[in-house]
Amino acid sequence: MTLPSERIADHLAGRPIMVVGRAGMDIYPMPDGTRVEDAHELVNDVGGSSGNIAVSIAKQGHPVMLLSAVSNDGVGRFVTRSLGEYGVDTRHCFVTTGLERTSLAMAETTTDSPDVTIYRNDAADLAITPAHAEAVDVAALGAIIITGTALSREPSRSACERLVELAGDAGCPVVLDIDYRAQAWASPDEAREILAGMARRVQMPVGNDEEFDLIAGGGGRDFAAGLAEGGALVLYKMGEGGCDILEGGGEAHIGIFRVTALKPFGSG
Repeated sequence: MTLPSERIADHLAGRPIMVVGRAGMDIYPMPDGTRVEDAHELVNDVGGSSGNIAVSIAKQGHPVMLLSAVSNDGVGRFVTRSLGEYGVDTRHCFVTTGLERTSLAMAETTTDSPDVTIYRNDAADLAITPAHAEAVDVAALGAIIITGTALSREPSRSACERLVELAGDAGCPVVLDIDYRAQAWASPDEAREILAGMARRVQMPVGNDEEFDLIAGGGGRDFAAGLAEGGALVLYKMGEGGCDILEGGGEAHIGIFRVTALKPFGSG
């Protein structure tokens, strides 16, 4: 029997990956350890879960594109330009025409109770529509990665659902990074319903133990195991406890590579 991981790898085989969701500007007070209110120097870079995933894939040398939207201003142009400089294909990064704005985050680089402020009112990335999804040549893709935040609001939610439908028709595997951010959702109950439903539809759900508990309403490990028994490849992350890979009725455990943390959020 062919395992889910083998099917995904076979389909990937040099084809580009599409990541769907938010990309924004991250701003850091310098030097590291400086509090925002004490800062006289700031540096910026592209951020956001989907943007970070796309950049990481590009750094590994694999072709990758981002489906998102940015505002028609300097922040939006900075994000699109920076993604391109990292090697991310931005042909599906659309420019909004309304009052939406690209996400902006101010984050301290310290392990001592860092202050993180994220501005996402009328977030531009949530403005992608089913029409944007239908403009994608899904048959040419190796995989699609959707982050949970992209499911938190319309019309982005419907765009993601349409993309999953198209992927199913094309035999393209879909990865769901649960990426639960409480402030992005109207309520935990809404998040549970939408994210659990999507986790059951995709070929590779990815999340940590707390996220699986949330979407399962408790008993997240059993929920993850059930997805694997249903034919999915499941990555069940446990922080310092490493990661369990569940598929085909079996599991493998991957330990951690311990490093000195710089900050307890994002990529650390």
